[in-house]
Amino acid sequence: MANVTIYSSNYCPFCMQAKHLLQQKGVQFNEIVVDGKADLRREMTAKAGRHTVPQIWINDTHVGGCDDLYALERAGKLDPLLG
Repeated sequence: MANVTIYSSNYCPFCMQAKHLLQQKGVQFNEIVVDGKADLRREMTAKAGRHTVPQIWINDTHVGGCDDLYALERAGKLDPLLG
């Protein structure tokens, strides 16, 4: 099973949607909540080049955000990444 990391916020509906999709697929993930943690948000921004949450990695591949995750699912490309 793939190593999945998601930087998220507890108040973000897009984060909730992304986590829901992963949970539906039975994927365990490492969640890094950036609420009130400027150092973690800076770390996320440095890695992703984006400042919005969620930011999702599958293994070493930066998937992007919620819309990107769902686009992979619609294209049939998410399951192979999750392998």
